Amino acid sequence: MRLLSPFSSRSGGPLLIYFPGMDGTGELFYRQGEKLKDFFSIRCLAIPPNDQSDWSTLVNKTISLIEKELEYHPHSSVYICGESFGGCLAIKVALAAPELMERIVLVNPASSFNKRSFLKLGIELNQWVPNFVYKGVAVILLSFLGSSNRMEYGDSQALLNAVQSMPQEVVSWRLSLLRDFQVDTKHLRTFDKPTLLLVSQEDNLLPSVDEGRELVNYFPNGFLNILPESGHACLLENDINLLEILKKNDFLSEANTLTVNN
Repeated sequence: MRLLSPFSSRSGGPLLIYFPGMDGTGELFYRQGEKLKDFFSIRCLAIPPNDQSDWSTLVNKTISLIEKELEYHPHSSVYICGESFGGCLAIKVALAAPELMERIVLVNPASSFNKRSFLKLGIELNQWVPNFVYKGVAVILLSFLGSSNRMEYGDSQALLNAVQSMPQEVVSWRLSLLRDFQVDTKHLRTFDKPTLLLVSQEDNLLPSVDEGRELVNYFPNGFLNILPESGHACLLENDINLLEILKKNDFLSEANTLTVNN
């Protein structure tokens, strides 16, 4: 695991770390990163395509990466942005090391995985289908992940390539991690850092709006932002601007707000 620096970001500014979806590449943040790079020093967590670590190992490795980043490159504050699978990891990292971060953004977190019975069935089916069928299923899955009418063709292809790049056994493993994902709601109530739940009304993969409404009640400093027309992979959509959403929800530090306004 490592932290990628794909953008020529603002040096010394607040650190924003993107935790990717189940593909783990960290490469699908480019549309938002281009808008955010003048205001944040951006890192994208990358999980090796063959990685089959359990939650505890993923959390510990991620915390170590953040600590090393802060040791060598001090930042004024740290923002965590976790999407889907990465949203689950972000929750666990936030609860394990709340002192490392200032704010957290959860984008359609996959903590609602067990509320979709067909996804749990997919774990069993995925282990048995031939590889060529698996590649075809990825094309079908694309319709659940994104709203094609809200994405450029290149963005849809990037999403498809990311999904198809995952070895079949790793897909099964990470799905099983989502199936087994658990956090103590009492523990969530102790995390008092500002937490933004960014959820899509037209998410065909997960019941993200219901999950957002539930989670926001657990976080003492939680905020809910519903995207009325977006699908699951909303950060690749044309009309979604994470920077503007952060501004709208007062999710930028005072110093950073001054930079944005200038």
